[in-house]
Amino acid sequence: MHMEFETEKKAKNKGFAKGVITGVFSTIIIGITALSIFINVMGNSLVLSPGADSKGSQTILSSEVQKKINELTGYINLYFYEEADTKALAEGLYSGLLEGLGDTYSQYYTANEYADLQISATQNYCGIGAAMLQDIDTMQVTVSHVYEGSPAEAAGLKDGDILVMVEDIEAISMELSELVTYIRGEEGTVVHLQVYREGESDYIELDVTRANIDLPTIEHKLLKDHIGYIQILDFGAPTHEQFMAAVEDLKQQGMEGMIIDVRDNPGGMVTAVTEILDSILPEGLTVYIQDKYGKRQEFFSDAENYMDLPMAVLVNGNSASASEILAGAIRDYEYGTLIGTNTYGKGIVQTVYPLDEGDAVKLTTAKYFTPNGENIHGTGIAPDIELEYEYQGEMTDTYDEMQDNQILKAIEVLESEL
Repeated sequence: MHMEFETEKKAKNKGFAKGVITGVFSTIIIGITALSIFINVMGNSLVLSPGADSKGSQTILSSEVQKKINELTGYINLYFYEEADTKALAEGLYSGLLEGLGDTYSQYYTANEYADLQISATQNYCGIGAAMLQDIDTMQVTVSHVYEGSPAEAAGLKDGDILVMVEDIEAISMELSELVTYIRGEEGTVVHLQVYREGESDYIELDVTRANIDLPTIEHKLLKDHIGYIQILDFGAPTHEQFMAAVEDLKQQGMEGMIIDVRDNPGGMVTAVTEILDSILPEGLTVYIQDKYGKRQEFFSDAENYMDLPMAVLVNGNSASASEILAGAIRDYEYGTLIGTNTYGKGIVQTVYPLDEGDAVKLTTAKYFTPNGENIHGTGIAPDIELEYEYQGEMTDTYDEMQDNQILKAIEVLESEL
């Protein structure tokens, strides 16, 4: 999804809490919205058959509930002004069951939604080539990154644009994971977007031709004084390989210190972040996951590879889940300096279970803990150096890392350690 750092970027808006990252298969989810590893976590089931009362299960379809559903269905059949779609009604029941848990991250996916959910594991899809974030309170959708050479770039979409309409759909009317299903589509087809751009007197209308797009997750470049800069935009299947390629390239350019930027990174695959930590840290535990039964799964760094150079990690309030695993492990090992603002605070994981008809259910199944045993859910991780983001150049100018006060502070810290 993300190209090398030669791409031009605008000054960043770092105020959104919910990313477009999505997940795949029967997997543990570690992102704000999704992304995954191939591990099943077993738990008690919600039994949807009348009279079921086995140990560790809950009966949902009691005779009273069935009677109520039949009563409601009767009212719909008699009085609803159009012919009801029975499949849609059933899917509404399934979705409502998951909503009854009161857990933001647990939900039911239709077959189409589940197919879309699987895209980011391979970081390849057919769409426009733009990453988006959604404000968890206002539902406002903002373009966080437009990728070099993408249809979105060709059509004139820019970082920081606020998405108003997708065809005839209001962007704020639905969750981002659902909205992107209308942005993506068959190669060669066109999607019409309406966006608000700061400084413009009217909305901007864009027609974007969809294309098949590979999704790089790493951007990198060498900054002043041999400081390497690596931005991890999300943690997908190819992220570790791309990260190591970036490290090798920066080493060949003379890198002596490294900045890892996970600001606005909403998370991703557990394996992606633990593979990166295995390449960075000395031997030891990097994170562990524990379910309600006390069953624990541990991830380790071995002694084969580690990085022996000064390091800083940039974080903010939108650094979540897998980003917090990375920041927490580096903090616990005292292997680098965290700079920025308090992280998001998502210390739970989700598992996606495929169902028989191509649909799926996602459930929050466990908590994760940093190497020192801290669960950061609801609290996040405090940086070593608290520093609010401030772009020191003109906001309308092309983004320049050397005008980013948090990057400048990281350079200052690393230079003092060289």
